[in-house]
Amino acid sequence: MQTRKHNVSAVIEHLEGEARERLIVWLKRRMQECNITLEALQHALQQDIDEAKRIRYRDAWGNTWTGDGEHPEWLRRAVAAGQSIDHFLCE
Repeated sequence: MQTRKHNVSAVIEHLEGEARERLIVWLKRRMQECNITLEALQHALQQDIDEAKRIRYRDAWGNTWTGDGEHPEWLRRAVAAGQSIDHFLCE
């Protein structure tokens, strides 16, 4: 799963010239309108990155599990139905 930071970076890097500059201006304007500082955005994006690193198992519906504690209900049901737990392992 890509984090929001990677998604934004990928979009900006893919764009060229004027389109790229317009997107950057738009993002800055929206951040100002919502009183979002660069530091707050960086903190939120880092939290997303940290969260993504902790996720070890995910199903097709977006349910996740870190691998700590008991298996969540969605994973118990899938394993009981014959699915291998390794099928849900994130790479």
